[in-house]
Amino acid sequence: MPSGRPRDDEDDFATLLAQFERRSDDVKVGDKVTGTIVSIGDEVAFVDLGGKSEGTVDRAEIVDDDGALTVAVGDEVEALVAAVDDAGNFVLRVRPGRGEALRSELRLAWEQRLPVEGMVAAVVKGGVEVMVGGQRAFCPVSQLAQRYVEDPAEFVGRRLAFRIHRFEESGRRTNIVLSRRQLLEEEARRRADEVRERLKVGAVLEGTVTSLTSYGAFVDLGGLEGLLHASEMSYQRGIDPREVLSEGQQVTVQVTAVEPAKRTGKSERGKSERISLSMRALQRDPWDDVERRFGAGTEAKGRVTRLEPYGAFVELEPGLEGLVHVSRLGGKGGERHAREVVQLGQTVKVRVVEVDPEKRRISLARDADERSDEERREVADYLQASAQPAGLGSLGDFFKKGREDRGE
Repeated sequence: MPSGRPRDDEDDFATLLAQFERRSDDVKVGDKVTGTIVSIGDEVAFVDLGGKSEGTVDRAEIVDDDGALTVAVGDEVEALVAAVDDAGNFVLRVRPGRGEALRSELRLAWEQRLPVEGMVAAVVKGGVEVMVGGQRAFCPVSQLAQRYVEDPAEFVGRRLAFRIHRFEESGRRTNIVLSRRQLLEEEARRRADEVRERLKVGAVLEGTVTSLTSYGAFVDLGGLEGLLHASEMSYQRGIDPREVLSEGQQVTVQVTAVEPAKRTGKSERGKSERISLSMRALQRDPWDDVERRFGAGTEAKGRVTRLEPYGAFVELEPGLEGLVHVSRLGGKGGERHAREVVQLGQTVKVRVVEVDPEKRRISLARDADERSDEERREVADYLQASAQPAGLGSLGDFFKKGREDRGE
């Protein structure tokens, strides 16, 4: 008897495959979808998912305990795509099953590697207890996140997505082990692939600071991690990354180098590209128009940042330093080291002597007025120390004593 099917089975198969592939472009197993109920039959209800996609829902899922329908034609429902039937329609689940139905759904999720949602109920030895529908499951602490979890209690009360890592049935008892880490790593790999398409030297990306060290910060670019060295955070020298940034902070960075992955064992970080980042590259260079702002003769105040035998470096503004030669520090002369005249961190008045933008050099001198003040104070101290109870004596006596002190 005629079956009602096309005579050419290959053409029929090709048609179904094409329909399935078209629908799979938009909806796939494991997706959460929203659709409209278009008809309700004795066994299933049909749901319009938009376009050419259609799904079916078992009637048992849309009735209450007394068998009365909980939805009507035209109602909008949210569902999970659980499978694809032989006709190319999507099999939907609109609510968690109970008892054997729940066990069947969890078995299906395990077999097809579908994500499941669960509520973290309590902390237990080695991990946490998770309730998936009415089923108790276990998630090891090592599978809660991609990084080490110090306090699992922070997850209690949260509804999260998991992958079923192990599913064991023994009579009416079911042992389920979950992993959230697997889903997070899969998502990270997907995001990393997207970032790689834009990952090139000069690219400007948004990222999140994941950890801080004395030498820099690690920044998550979306599944890929790069290093923002302390020297690339600002034009300012000697900054502490932990005083500039904080974990979780959003930053805008520029890619300065991408080195091929170096496989160093099983470490995931060892398999990733080495990405160098910079915030400084996106900032204004303080040497731009330096001659206009700090031309020869300009007087300014600055902070002593470094001391060397030959002089002191003074920061005029973040990232802009000049050198005051020891002979121009305003000392008494003959100093062997700049620290004999000024101190690290001291604010001093200086005068610009020369600017060389190409070599990024600024020559400075201590402000003349400041040196004069020091000299006047030295004279005043000398006069006070030389004062006698009976009086200071004549001006000639003062200069005579001065010559004697100098060995003249």
